[in-house]
Amino acid sequence: MGNIYEEYKFCPIRQVISKFGDKWSLLVLYQLYSSDKGILRFNEIRGLMTDCSQKMLSSTLKRLEQSNLVNRKLYPEVPPRVEYSLTDTGYSLMPTITALIEWAQAHFEDITNIKVK
Repeated sequence: MGNIYEEYKFCPIRQVISKFGDKWSLLVLYQLYSSDKGILRFNEIRGLMTDCSQKMLSSTLKRLEQSNLVNRKLYPEVPPRVEYSLTDTGYSLMPTITALIEWAQAHFEDITNIKVK
């Protein structure tokens, strides 16, 4: 069984996609990408993703920052101001994500079996 793990250790699908492949990460990345300035504060992101809990959004942003996809900039103010933006790596991922969004829109009914009116 140890040999199987070694094969998976450097697998791009398992190691890289797992860093942003969940639904909240993809949505956060897209919200940052599509914002006017490319910068959003926590509550702005939360306002755009009302079905994501504060705790889940916080953990998603931390994970994306640790994966070098999102920048977190803390301003030494009272109250503290924190802004999020895409890193160069995160930004380079966006053509792939927007292509996936376009594919999902084109095949939504086929994949979900939900009819769009």
